[in-house]
Amino acid sequence: MEIYVVRPGDTVDSIARLTGADLSSMIEVNQLVYPYRLAVGQALLLSSGTEKASGDNTGDGGRIMASGSETDSAAEPGDALDSSESPRDASERNAAYRDAFGSNGASLNAPQSNEAAGRAPGSASASGSAGGYAYPFISPWVLAETLPYLTELYVFSYGFTAEGDLIPPAEDDGWMVREALAHGVKPMLTLTPLGADGHFNDHLVSAAVNSQSVQLKLLRGLAGVLAEKGYAGVNIDFEYVAAADRDAFTEFVARAARLLNQFEYEVSVALAPKTSDGQPGLLYEGMDYAGLGEAADWVLLMTYEWGYTYGPPMAVAPINQVRRVVEYARNRIPAEKIRLGVPNYGYDWPFPYVRGTTKAATLGNVEAVQTAILHGAEIRFDETAQSPYFRYWQYGVQHEAWFEDVRSCAAKFRLAEEYGLSGIGVWQIMQLFRAGWELYAKR
Repeated sequence: MEIYVVRPGDTVDSIARLTGADLSSMIEVNQLVYPYRLAVGQALLLSSGTEKASGDNTGDGGRIMASGSETDSAAEPGDALDSSESPRDASERNAAYRDAFGSNGASLNAPQSNEAAGRAPGSASASGSAGGYAYPFISPWVLAETLPYLTELYVFSYGFTAEGDLIPPAEDDGWMVREALAHGVKPMLTLTPLGADGHFNDHLVSAAVNSQSVQLKLLRGLAGVLAEKGYAGVNIDFEYVAAADRDAFTEFVARAARLLNQFEYEVSVALAPKTSDGQPGLLYEGMDYAGLGEAADWVLLMTYEWGYTYGPPMAVAPINQVRRVVEYARNRIPAEKIRLGVPNYGYDWPFPYVRGTTKAATLGNVEAVQTAILHGAEIRFDETAQSPYFRYWQYGVQHEAWFEDVRSCAAKFRLAEEYGLSGIGVWQIMQLFRAGWELYAKR
C-alpha cells in the first residue's frame, strides 16, 4: 500500500496515470465522491503503484483518483466558500451520537459487497487484533462493511443500577451479535457506569466495586446475558473511578475475570491514558495500570481525546502524547495484553476559542475531507502530532478542524508494532473509514 498526498492541479486521472494505481480501487478505498474533487494536502491510500512522484509521499507529494475520463475537478487551494450546506454532524460521545450519525451512519459512496471487495469474513490483519466500538443504532451497511476487518466488536453499552441490576441498551443489540458471529468476529459486551443523564457516574462505580452483594448480582446478570445472546466476553469501561475506589475497582475486574473465565468468556478493561503512577485528575487516579493489567485478560488504552468537544483546537490523538502513554503502559503491563486505542473521528472548532464556552462539532474522517473540499481549504499536516488539520471560513466565522487520515493512522499502527502491542481498538465505528481499515489489514 502507498500513501499519496494531493498536490495543486492533481486530478484522479493524473494521479492514476502517474502512479499506475487502479482507479476503481482508489475511488472505493478512499470513499471519493463524484465528481471526485480533491483537496490539496489530502492523503490517499493507493492499493498499487509502479512509480512514485518526487518528494516524500507522506509529506507534500502528490497523485490520485480517476473516473475514466479527465475531469475539471483539479485540486486547488482557494478562498473559502460560503454555503448553507453543513456536512458536519454535531454530536457528543454518548446519547447525542444518535442525533449526530442517525440510523444510517455515513456512507459516502455506493455499497460494494464483501465478496466483490475481495475480503473474507473475519479477515482482520494477521499481525494484530482489531476491535471497534459501536452503538446498536449503527447502520447495518456500515457494520457489514467494517466487520471483515475486525476480530472483536464492542457493543456499547450495558449499564447497571446501584443495586446491581443490568440495564440493556435502549435498542436491540442481538442483531449486532448475530452479525458479528456470522463474520467470525467475537462480540464483546461493553459494561459502563452511565447514569440516566448519559454521563459516566462515579457513584455507580463506588456502589458496584465496594459491595460484594451488588457485585455478585451484577456478575450473575452479566453471565446470563453473555450466555443468552452469544457474547464472547465483557469489556469493562469504567471512567472517572475515584482514587478511593482504585483498589476496589482492580479487585472487581479480577473477580469478574475469575468468574467469567471459568465459562471461557474474556474480560478486558478500558484504561484512561495515564503517563505516570501518580498522575492527578479524575480520569487517572482510580486506574492502577499494573493491577488492572494483571487482573484482566487484556486492556485497551483510550489514547484519544486530547482534542475534545470543549477543549482548545488540537489533534484528537497526537502521536507524541500517545507514545508517552504507551511507554508508561508498556512498563506496567505485558505488551501482549495491550491494545492501542485509535480514534475514528475529528473535531471542528469555531474561532475565537473561549474555554468553557466554545463547543467543537464532531465530524467523521471522510466527512472532514469533504468539508475541506467544500470550502476550498488546504489540508495541512502537523509533523509533531502526526495529524492533519485545516482552516476555513463560513458565514464570517473562522474554523479549525483536526481529524484522522491514513498518515496519522499509519503513525499509530507503527507505534503499536514498535512496542509489540497485541492490536488496536477503535472508538468508534459508526462512520466508515475504509482507507484506515485497509491500511491496518494490509500493512
